Amino acid sequence: MVTTHSDGRPTRAIASAAPPPTFTYHLTRISRNAKTGPIPVTTTSANSCPPGCSLQRNGCYAERGPLALHWKAVSEGGRGSTFDELLLEISTLRRHALWRHNQAGDLTPSSPGVIDEALLTKLALANKGRRGFTYTHYPPTPVNRAAIRKANQLGFTVNLSAETLAQVDAYAEVGIAPVVVILPAGTTESIRTPEGRHVVVCPASLGNTDCLHCGICQQRDRAAIMGFPAHGSGAKHVQAVFFEERSS
Repeated sequence: MVTTHSDGRPTRAIASAAPPPTFTYHLTRISRNAKTGPIPVTTTSANSCPPGCSLQRNGCYAERGPLALHWKAVSEGGRGSTFDELLLEISTLRRHALWRHNQAGDLTPSSPGVIDEALLTKLALANKGRRGFTYTHYPPTPVNRAAIRKANQLGFTVNLSAETLAQVDAYAEVGIAPVVVILPAGTTESIRTPEGRHVVVCPASLGNTDCLHCGICQQRDRAAIMGFPAHGSGAKHVQAVFFEERSS
C-alpha cells in the first residue's frame, strides 16, 4: 500500500522489521532416560540449533523417537517457559547437582551462528554451586570462543561437539573447552585422532553406567575426548557424516 503526503507526494515506504525469534526452554527435574540417569535435563526449542549443523534433518537423534515428540511441543511453544524462568529453576536445583542442559536444542543465539554471550553468562551464573554441562554444535569462531570460554571459566561446562576426528584435533587446538565427537555405530573400543588424541567411548553408551554415576562430560579439564557412537534410526546418516572426512 502506497501512502501520500497532504500535497499528493508519495511517502517513502518503511519496511517492517521481522520480530526477533522466540526461544522456549523446558526443565525436566528427573530424567527417565536410561543413559543420563535420573538427573535434571533441559530442552530448548529447535530454532536454537546452529544453521551449519550437519546432523539437522540428517540423523539427529532428537528428531526421532519419543524425545522428538517432547522437542516438538517445546519448539512450538506448547510446553516450556522463558529464559528467565529457566534461570530461576536452575538456581533452585540442589547444591552440587549434576544436570544436563539441552538433551535437545543448543545454546541460544543472538543471530544465526552466533552464541548469545550475555544469556550464556547468565546461565553459567545460575549454575553456580551446581555441576551443569552441555554440548554445542556452534563453531568456535572468535566471537563464540569468547562466550564458551567464559562459561567454562564460570563453572558451566560447554563441550565442543565435533563431527569428524580431524575436527576433534582442530577444536582441541583452540583450547577453550573439552571436546566430544560422534563415532560409527557399534564402536566399543577407544580410538585415536589423526594427531594422536585419545577418544574414549562414552560409558553410558556401552551400558556400563549413566551420566549420574559418571559425570566425565562435566569435567572441564579432562584430557580425553568423549566419543558417542551413532544410535537410533538415524545412525546411518550420522556415521556417514563421520566418514565424510575419509572420502574427501
